[in-house]
Amino acid sequence: MSLRRIGVGLAVIAIVAGLGVVGLRAQGTQNEIVRRAKSKVQPEYPELARKMNITGTVKIEVVVAANGTVKDAKIVGGHPVLATAALEAVKKWRFEPAAMESSGVVDFKFEPHQ
Repeated sequence: MSLRRIGVGLAVIAIVAGLGVVGLRAQGTQNEIVRRAKSKVQPEYPELARKMNITGTVKIEVVVAANGTVKDAKIVGGHPVLATAALEAVKKWRFEPAAMESSGVVDFKFEPHQ
């Protein structure tokens, strides 16, 4: 990640939703730009994960374009069986527009519903 991108500021969002999305938090500390999610798509709990009783948190690093769309997203942590579902869901999120792009990490917590 470039120093310029860090210097510009990183996104901060506190989100708590159905599957326990914890939020988009800043990676840097200089200039933080608050970006609210306008729409969120929740990941589907993979059937294989359900059968194997796999739970855990998946971390996805996202770059949000100035217009609020997810420009780039990549998996930075979590169980591989859960990671693809989280990645596909966050790519469909939409954020409030801002003057510049921003980035941060979204945590998806997967727990089976009983």
